[in-house]
Amino acid sequence: MAKLVILTQGLTGRSHELNVDHTTIGRVEDNLFQIAEASVSSHHCEVLLRGSDVVIKDLNSTNGTFINGEQITESVLKPGQTLRLGQVELKLETGTSASAPATAPAPATAPAPSPVKKQAEATMVIPRGVSLSDLEGGGRPPGFDTSKEFSKKRNRSGIYFWIGVGIVGIIIVVLVLTALSMLKTGK
Repeated sequence: MAKLVILTQGLTGRSHELNVDHTTIGRVEDNLFQIAEASVSSHHCEVLLRGSDVVIKDLNSTNGTFINGEQITESVLKPGQTLRLGQVELKLETGTSASAPATAPAPATAPAPSPVKKQAEATMVIPRGVSLSDLEGGGRPPGFDTSKEFSKKRNRSGIYFWIGVGIVGIIIVVLVLTALSMLKTGK
């Protein structure tokens, strides 16, 4: 039975057996093979079993789908080849011919990591956020002046608290002094 095995550090060893004709791979839970990693799109690609061929079809993912370092939209994945979804690398393994293809492509894939790394660096930029001009209505509303400095708001309740503490303190001191003076005169 064919299966995809994750090679990327932190997810190493996770695998998914391809036992149905149509498998979706992505970051969210409704995929048959969920890979919860930020560079993987929510619905990244699908794996189609067509006879003995394993076909990978990109689902307009943000960071692309690559086989042995080449970006694809739809392509056959062969045993021993590296599939990269965003920053996550996987390898196709088959139970029947695992020893023959695994030994032959190994030298061919050994030099491949350096080009893959270069392309990985190129695809690491993930745009995030939106600028104000992209929003509906574009820009800031009229009358929104950014040239004025913002002043710090005063915490008036804190000031009133300390004034109250001071007044209560003075009253206590006056009462203590009055009590002491009454004791002295009473002797």
